[in-house]
Amino acid sequence: MSSIRLFILSSFDELGPMHGHKLRLEADSKRVPLWTDISVGAVYGAMKRLAAEGLLREAGQEKQGNRPTRQFYEITDEGRQALAELREQGLTEIWFKYDPFDLALTKAKPTGLDAFTALLSDRLSRLTALLEERRDMIANTMPYLGVVEEWRCATPCTGSNPRSPISPI
Repeated sequence: MSSIRLFILSSFDELGPMHGHKLRLEADSKRVPLWTDISVGAVYGAMKRLAAEGLLREAGQEKQGNRPTRQFYEITDEGRQALAELREQGLTEIWFKYDPFDLALTKAKPTGLDAFTALLSDRLSRLTALLEERRDMIANTMPYLGVVEEWRCATPCTGSNPRSPISPI
């Protein structure tokens, strides 16, 4: 499952033909790096790969003033099929990344175990700091959750089904 592919294809599906700079601005305006693993700078390369795969196609060019000519792209029918699959994967599959700590722990040399307590203590301190950083990031992201808020407001939530994954906020 590729977050950047999902973002790019869904953006073209929602917004229509555009150039890479507009897509990058879209990612910036939605603060995509705060809540995904997408680097805004990777948008251009990913667009080119999607075009090479036939999921996007060229849709014209634009030149404004002294600026370089911008290539417009649009989503193809194959791109819409891929988008449907990516949406399903994103909504149904659970993803997490493995931490190499487990591997390093199993491969540790017995001669290095003297420093193990200090290493674990340092790791716990860094994990605690990372947790606090993530909590701050979530708190700072809350005002920008426009997409979720729009969806929530457009979706009737009666709260009558206690097993419903959607409940009134």
